[in-house]
Amino acid sequence: MTQQKTISLSRGELTLRYQTTADYQLDDLLGFAERINPKRAFLFVSKVLGRHIPVSPDKMRQAFTQLATLIPDDLPEPIVVIGMAETAVGLSAGVHQVLQARYPQAILLNSTRHAQTAALFATFSEDHSHASVHLIYQSDDSVLQANVENAKTLIMVDDEASTGNTCQNVVNALRQAGLSKIEQVHLATLVDWSLGKKLGRKLDKKLDKKLGKTDNNIFNDIAFFRHHLLAGDWTWTDRINAPAVTMPNVSTTEAGSQPLLPTGNWGRQPTRDSTSGLDFLLEGLHHTLRQRQLTLASFAHQKILVLGSNEFVWLPLLLAECLAQHQADVKFSALTRSPIAIHADSAVTSVIKFFDHYGLGMTNFVYNVTPEAWDWVLLCVETPQDSVDEIWQRFDNVMVISPRLEI
Repeated sequence: MTQQKTISLSRGELTLRYQTTADYQLDDLLGFAERINPKRAFLFVSKVLGRHIPVSPDKMRQAFTQLATLIPDDLPEPIVVIGMAETAVGLSAGVHQVLQARYPQAILLNSTRHAQTAALFATFSEDHSHASVHLIYQSDDSVLQANVENAKTLIMVDDEASTGNTCQNVVNALRQAGLSKIEQVHLATLVDWSLGKKLGRKLDKKLDKKLGKTDNNIFNDIAFFRHHLLAGDWTWTDRINAPAVTMPNVSTTEAGSQPLLPTGNWGRQPTRDSTSGLDFLLEGLHHTLRQRQLTLASFAHQKILVLGSNEFVWLPLLLAECLAQHQADVKFSALTRSPIAIHADSAVTSVIKFFDHYGLGMTNFVYNVTPEAWDWVLLCVETPQDSVDEIWQRFDNVMVISPRLEI
């Protein structure tokens, strides 16, 4: 059944046409907010992703699992699952983990906006984004990297597709980097707003033009598939005399002055095991608890908010699931570099602003979080504890959790 909804924002109106399913209605999956971004005024705010709205780990896991089960059983291998930074890195890891029950050799590879010491493999642009440049790194393991380059199936995971342009840009970049054997591309999104766009044909013609090829080149043979929990399309109408916006500078891909602590490999380089660094984060949690003379049992029946930070969300989510197993009432959300306007009638009603913990001097944000409303807030970062802005020290119930080698 096709439905329609219009959302009025200060800079214009967003009109949606969408198809509901037995499992999800629009309001189950999304709210709406306004970007502080002159390139695109509106934002789809996920209610199941744990990025801008605190969500239970169970609800997040259910969405990951349902999305993964939509992907077919007969895919040609090798398979590479690619997640988009920063919003979808946890989603992609969750989908990848579920898929490994059927495809144990599937490889996870996330884009990043945080420079690494590894060899750079490819870059691409997310044109409408507040931070458009994405980096993709190669593996230090030559055998694993060869599997990536011989991939026959790409599964691209994102929270939403609004035009399909980013999908095209990713495939173009990977083809130019050497992935010449791709037979299938699967776009797996929580919500797909790009219906009606013939992405396969657009991808082929765009790549033909970029590489100087003819219409008969090999990319015309790529099969393209979509998988989503809800789908539709959108139109945007600018408001006359809409207020101008100035977007803060959050587009850097530099590493920053703070060191990255050991977190294993959860996808910034190709990996089959995205959980290898969880023990480091759990040891960091136990270390902080010992300093406060607490144990995991202290969290039983307490309201706990676990905050991931920027791209570092997958291991914190796994930590949140561990706390839920100890009878804690847990929700998950995350810090972000994405600037969003605050409106009482939108899905984003509050913000805390602070400097990033990577040493970039960049403003970061956390939305819809009131620390005083929780018994404990566990802020998980991949940098040292003292890298976190002093604003967090104002709250006695905030624990900063950094990865720690076992001693």
